[in-house]
Amino acid sequence: MQSVDATILDNGLTVVVESMPEVQSAAFTLLIPAGSASDPPGQSGLAAVLSDWMCRGAGSRDNRAFSAELDRLGVQLSQSVTAEHLVLNGACLADKLEPALALIADMAICPRLAEEEFAASVVAAIHERTSLEDEPRQKVMLELVRRCYASPWGQPPEGELDDLEGLEADAVRRHFQRFVRPGGAILGVAGRVAPRQAVRFAEAAFGRWTGGASPAPVTGCRGEAVAHLTAESTQTHMGVAFPAVPYRHSEYFAAWAAVSVLSGGTSSRLFTEIREKRGLCYSVYATLGTLRHEAAVLCYAGTSNDRAQQTLEVLIDELLRLRQGITDEELSRSKALAKSALVMQQESTSARAGAIARDWYHLGRVLLLDDVQQRIEALTPDDVLTYVRNHPPVDRTVVTIGPAPLAVPPS
Repeated sequence: MQSVDATILDNGLTVVVESMPEVQSAAFTLLIPAGSASDPPGQSGLAAVLSDWMCRGAGSRDNRAFSAELDRLGVQLSQSVTAEHLVLNGACLADKLEPALALIADMAICPRLAEEEFAASVVAAIHERTSLEDEPRQKVMLELVRRCYASPWGQPPEGELDDLEGLEADAVRRHFQRFVRPGGAILGVAGRVAPRQAVRFAEAAFGRWTGGASPAPVTGCRGEAVAHLTAESTQTHMGVAFPAVPYRHSEYFAAWAAVSVLSGGTSSRLFTEIREKRGLCYSVYATLGTLRHEAAVLCYAGTSNDRAQQTLEVLIDELLRLRQGITDEELSRSKALAKSALVMQQESTSARAGAIARDWYHLGRVLLLDDVQQRIEALTPDDVLTYVRNHPPVDRTVVTIGPAPLAVPPS
């Protein structure tokens, strides 16, 4: 029987635990409300640099000693930045969870942030950002997100090259002091550990962490709805976005099913109609992206320049055609894909640690896998169709990269 326990420590850190006694490992995800939306104006990418710098030594250990201790414990550690969070993920054998959490706590509470390591963290962030500039498929989606969400929620976690090159170590340290706090942070733990034991480990590791909730970012304006970035190329890349409902919304699973009908596997509409039947593009997909209070459907297509205009038109036509009906067969295929994903998630401690932490952030509770499966199974074509008709693909954002702009059909 799956069960999840949640405890809020005295310092405000929420610890969410799912015991998985059938496995030998344990994993954890720490969500700190210090994502890229918190980057100050003119300092985009600061959170990305900070997340890397925090991994380069913590507590009494310098970079080399900290890495050696992670290896000694067999901890697989990664860090990332989203719009909302600085994220630390780790996995290890269950009997190493206690010392592993102590190491991660040092990163969150007392990273060394040594001057001699700062330049390497900046260079790492610049390399990451530069790689996006060299990959138009990723760049067009980055620019799409930047414009479909209001500032600062759409600004890229990777930052801007000019801002990254101008970052100063003291500014990043001040940002750490202001935003990396236990208030509002969430620690998800999943694996071969009892809830009380995991909470005891967390209290011992993180109990000394102090500070209230971080200041909330101030929401500004959205970017331009239609944009073209000129690039000399034989290909055109396009992104189309429109509003959807976030994970916390009662119609979220209907929204998920609609996107799955569009882009869930090689039998989906976008793949079948645009690539297979018409041969218009080499890659096309749609995905549902969600922040806490808003969400968007994000679509991508990449094609040759001579087929770009037709590809954009057919892509938008397919989005609109969804309102005409959804078959039982299409929905059944989407449900089968969801079941497969749920089974794989159930067998992964890392996936579960991340999922329960994110659930708590979005919902203030955790959806058990059985609950998710029941909600998906209960969906009917009429449910999905009702959602689609109530949330049509209007108010669209369109971004293209290629030698010439395209004529964008009106919303």
